[in-house]
Amino acid sequence: MAHQHPRIAAIREHDPRYAYEAYLFMLEALNFTQQAATAANDANAGSTGDRNGPKHVSGRQLLDGVRGYAREEFGLMAATVLRLWGVRATMDVGEIVFNLIEAGLLSKTDSDSREDFRDVFDLGQSLGEDYPMALSDQPRIRRGER
Repeated sequence: MAHQHPRIAAIREHDPRYAYEAYLFMLEALNFTQQAATAANDANAGSTGDRNGPKHVSGRQLLDGVRGYAREEFGLMAATVLRLWGVRATMDVGEIVFNLIEAGLLSKTDSDSREDFRDVFDLGQSLGEDYPMALSDQPRIRRGER
């Protein structure tokens, strides 16, 4: 990697559990989540003109956004990619988020906590839920058979 963000590099010096890419991904996933929330807010505002998109998202909203963004970016490989980066559970997402908060790259409200991310859902399993894979009902034809 040619150039690294100095604050993320500093985070990794103190907490090497997660890959540098996991931090970049989390910032992108937050942006993805905020844009989706803003679009939903704008759609719900309708003709009232109240189109102030949310700047803050809850832990649960961010987790849903991480799941959606990972699926969009990595498809069937989403769980594998996140696992390679050290992100195996929703609590790992919380750890990364709070590392970014402590580094001054994100902000939080008084009601936000790491516990918002504890065991919310099975991250690995949820990344594969929209990708059903079924075997064909057709019998396999072996070589030489017809």
